[in-house]
Amino acid sequence: MNSYKHLQELVAIDSPSGFTKKAEDYCYHLLLNLGLKPSRTNKNAIKCNFNAKPTLAIAAHLDTLGAIVTGFNTNGTLSTSLIGSPSLNQAEGEYVTIYTLDEKTYTGTYLLNNPAKHANKSLGTTVRSIENMHIRLDEEVNSVEDLKKLGIRIGDIICLDTRYQELESGFIKSRFMDNKAGCFVLFELAKKLKDTNAPVELFFSNYEEVGHGGTCGYAETIEELLVIDMGVIGDDCEGKETKCSICAKDSTGPYDYEMRKRLSLLAENNNIPHQIDVYPYYGSDGSAALRAGNDFRVALIGPGVSASHGVERTHKKGIEATVDLCMAYINQRN
Repeated sequence: MNSYKHLQELVAIDSPSGFTKKAEDYCYHLLLNLGLKPSRTNKNAIKCNFNAKPTLAIAAHLDTLGAIVTGFNTNGTLSTSLIGSPSLNQAEGEYVTIYTLDEKTYTGTYLLNNPAKHANKSLGTTVRSIENMHIRLDEEVNSVEDLKKLGIRIGDIICLDTRYQELESGFIKSRFMDNKAGCFVLFELAKKLKDTNAPVELFFSNYEEVGHGGTCGYAETIEELLVIDMGVIGDDCEGKETKCSICAKDSTGPYDYEMRKRLSLLAENNNIPHQIDVYPYYGSDGSAALRAGNDFRVALIGPGVSASHGVERTHKKGIEATVDLCMAYINQRN
């Protein structure tokens, strides 16, 4: 993989759950430009088949974490509610963009209430919560009326700056590697499969971060669902950014043993950098698909991502290992 241009472009498109149209359109047109025939589900997930009767769906989610305006404070700041579960400790001080219904945008900063060190002796010890944080707008606003004059409404979407950087060392650091790195894996698979008749369906879900992205919309012939999502890195996990993580179990239960076994043996036999792991606090589109009653076998793999739901980082080696393992699995099934 010489270019990560499509990853950088997708990351640059703000797309918290419920505000994903531009990211959906990007994925749709990228597939179209490859000469493929993508389609949309009724919930506007993007899918693409290479065979009239696909039996393997490979899914990644294009939606991200974010926030939403819930109220106007008397001092001209905004109160918020979270979309998904971003880390507030790592959101504090982050630059944001607010999108209005009139398609205006305003910038601001996520801050703790009374954020000045010289005015708040408890600044360092206060527990950060949605109740004691706000958005400070980069506008001359000092009242509720000032906010309303800007055209800001309750329900306007708040997006965190991503700060994407692709480094010579192979690391890519940016918000939302969970799971735009997984979408990039699907882009690479599309390039490799575009001239084949592989019984595969690529599926870009758009509500994973709020729990129902992977519930429906797949082809009726699907037998297996391979979810591509971030591999957890932490004290209780063995994953690394330079490897493809294979999830044996997360907080929703174990994934299909036979699928996981085949994936693990393929990784071993093909010298694909990988790590089998258990994620203690995690759910996925695969979890949602099973809970919705789909009669699928489900497995989960993905590149290791550091500092999940915060200021994340992954590595090109982990992304490429995930692409290689997907292709090995597709080829074995054929």
